[in-house]
Amino acid sequence: MADSKQIPAWAEELRRRYLRGESSIFVLHGNVFDDVVEKDRMVPLADFLTAFLAESKDTVAIFNLATGIRYTKRPKDPVSGLEEILNPPGRDKQLAALERILTTGKKVAVIIEYAEAIAPGGDPSFQADADRASIITLHRWSFLPGIEKGDNVVLLIAENLSELSPKIVSNPKVAVVDIPMPDRETRRRATQLSDPTLTAKDAERFAEVTAGLKVSQISSILSPPPQSEADSFDREAFITGLLGGSEDAAARAHKLAILTANLSREEIKNLIAPTVKELAPAPAETPADRARREADILISKRKREILERECFGLVEFITPEHGFDVVGGMEEIKKDLLVVAENIREARRSRVPMGILFTGPMGTGKTFVAEAFAKECGLPTIKLKNFRSKWVGATEGNLEKILSVIKAIGQVIVIIDEGDRAFGNTDGEGDGGTSSRVIARIKEFMSDTSNRGRILFVAMTNRPDKLDVDLKRAGRLDRKIPFLYSQTAEEVEGVARALVKKNRIKTDVDFTAIREGFSTRLIGYSNADVEAVILMANDDAARETGGEAPVLPEHFVKAAHDYFPSRDVELLEYMELLAVFEASSRRLLPPKYAGMSPEELDTRLRLLRATVGSRR
Repeated sequence: MADSKQIPAWAEELRRRYLRGESSIFVLHGNVFDDVVEKDRMVPLADFLTAFLAESKDTVAIFNLATGIRYTKRPKDPVSGLEEILNPPGRDKQLAALERILTTGKKVAVIIEYAEAIAPGGDPSFQADADRASIITLHRWSFLPGIEKGDNVVLLIAENLSELSPKIVSNPKVAVVDIPMPDRETRRRATQLSDPTLTAKDAERFAEVTAGLKVSQISSILSPPPQSEADSFDREAFITGLLGGSEDAAARAHKLAILTANLSREEIKNLIAPTVKELAPAPAETPADRARREADILISKRKREILERECFGLVEFITPEHGFDVVGGMEEIKKDLLVVAENIREARRSRVPMGILFTGPMGTGKTFVAEAFAKECGLPTIKLKNFRSKWVGATEGNLEKILSVIKAIGQVIVIIDEGDRAFGNTDGEGDGGTSSRVIARIKEFMSDTSNRGRILFVAMTNRPDKLDVDLKRAGRLDRKIPFLYSQTAEEVEGVARALVKKNRIKTDVDFTAIREGFSTRLIGYSNADVEAVILMANDDAARETGGEAPVLPEHFVKAAHDYFPSRDVELLEYMELLAVFEASSRRLLPPKYAGMSPEELDTRLRLLRATVGSRR
C-alpha cells in the first residue's frame, strides 16, 4: 500500500494493519458515501482508494452488482478476449473471476462496493441461494493462503455493519475499519477547498458550524455562486443606488435586477432613472459579506434538513421557543438544571452529568421542562423518534446511524421521550434479542466519558421500573429528577401564572385571591389538567362577552368546578411513588414524600405493583 502521507487517519490505520499482516480482507463502514479530503483535493471514496492502492498494486478492480467488475489498473496480460475472462456476466462468475485473480496473481487489490447487497445480513434460512453462496465465497477468501502470499488485499465497503452478513463481520480473519464523519480539521480544509477566497477566520467559523455534515455536503453549500449570481448582486446594488433611499427600494431593486439581466449599466440607468445624475451611496454590504451571510443562513437550514434526512426521519431537530421564564413552580428542579446549563455553557465538563432522567406521571411537564432546559443550555437539540423496525438488523442499523450523527455534531442535547418504549426491554422476548442489543449499544455509548459535557442525554419516562437497571446507574443517567403533581395551592398558582403567560391569556386575575375556589380544588392535578382548566375559562369568557374579552375570576372558578379529569388514581400514585423511589435527592421531594422511610415507600410500592404494575 501507499506510504503514509497526507491521508486520513482511518486510511493510515488500514495501511498499518495491512502491513502488520493482521488481515488481507477489510470491511470499511460508516461514512462511506462521502468525499475524502486528501492534500489539496476532495475525491469520492472509490477514487481515493483506487489512487491509494495503485501506488503499490499492479491490479486494482472495483466490483458491485450494478456495474460488474471495472479495472482501474489492469493486469499486464496480452491474452485475447481478456475482458470476457476477467468480467464474465453473472454475480457468481464475477466473484469466481476475482477469486482466480486473487489466488493466482500478485499485488492485486479488489474493492467491493455495496458489500451488503452481495453478502446481506439476516437469517440464512430466508436468503436466496445466490446470497448464501456469495457469503460463503467471501468468508472462504479470508482463509485462502494464495491471497496473503500474493500481497493481495480485498476491501468490502458497507455503510452499516448490521446490514452485512454476521458471518463476514465476526470472522477473526476479517478486519473492520470505521470511516468517521469529518472532524473539525477535515471540515476546515473542506471549507477552504470549497471556497479558496475564504479568510482563515471564516474557515474556522464554518468548520465549527458545519459539525455533523459530510465533506460533500459542506462543499455543495460553500461553493462560490456562479458568475451569473455575482453579476445579479452587482446589478441589484447599482439599481438600489438609482432608486435612492425609498422604503421599497431594496424590494424593487431585487425584481428589476432579474428583469434587466441582459442590459448594460447605461441601458439600465436610461430605463429606470434617466434624469438621475448622482447615484445614492452603494449598500455597505459587499458581495463577500452577502455571500457569508447567505452561507450562514443556508448552513443552518441545510444542516437541519440534511441530518434529518441522513437519519431517515429517525431524529428531529427542535428549536425551543421558551426557557425557564415560562415554567411555573418546580423551583428546586429549575435551580439544579440552571446549574447544569451554566456548567455546559462555561465548558466545565467535569461538573456536567452524563445523562438526566426525568420521571413522574404523565402531564407533569417533563417534555416542556426538557425543552426549556435545552433553551437555557444554548446547544443544538435533537429528539429521538421511533428508530425501531420490523426488519431484521434494521433497528441496530438505525441506531448506529443516529449515534454517528450525534457524535459528529459534538455539542448536542439528545431528548428521548417515552424512554421505556424507546429503549425496550432486556429480555428480548418476541423480538429476537433486538432490544437487548439496542440497550447494550446505547449503554456503551452513554458510558463513554469522552462525551461528558458534550453529549447530554435527557430521557423521560413515567415508568422507570420498565427501564433497564444498568441504564439508570451513575455514569449513564446519573441525575434522576422527579416530576410530581402540585402538592399545595401555592404550587398550583405558580403553574397557573406560567400557563397564562405561555398561552397569552388576556387576564389580570390574582390567583391568590381566588385560592379557595380555584387553586385548592386543583391540588393533585397534573400541569396538563391545570392548563385545560385555564383554557376552558378562556373559552367561557369568549362565549359570554366576545373573543377579546378578558378572563375574569368567576370564569376560572367556574372552570375549576366544572372540569372533570379522567384519572386512574392508583396508577398515578404508583407512578408518583416510582418517581420518588428513583429521585437522586430528597431535596427535590415535597414534604409529603421527603419524610417517608424507605421501608414505608417499598411497602406501598409492592402493594400498588401487585394491583397496577401491568397497566400502562
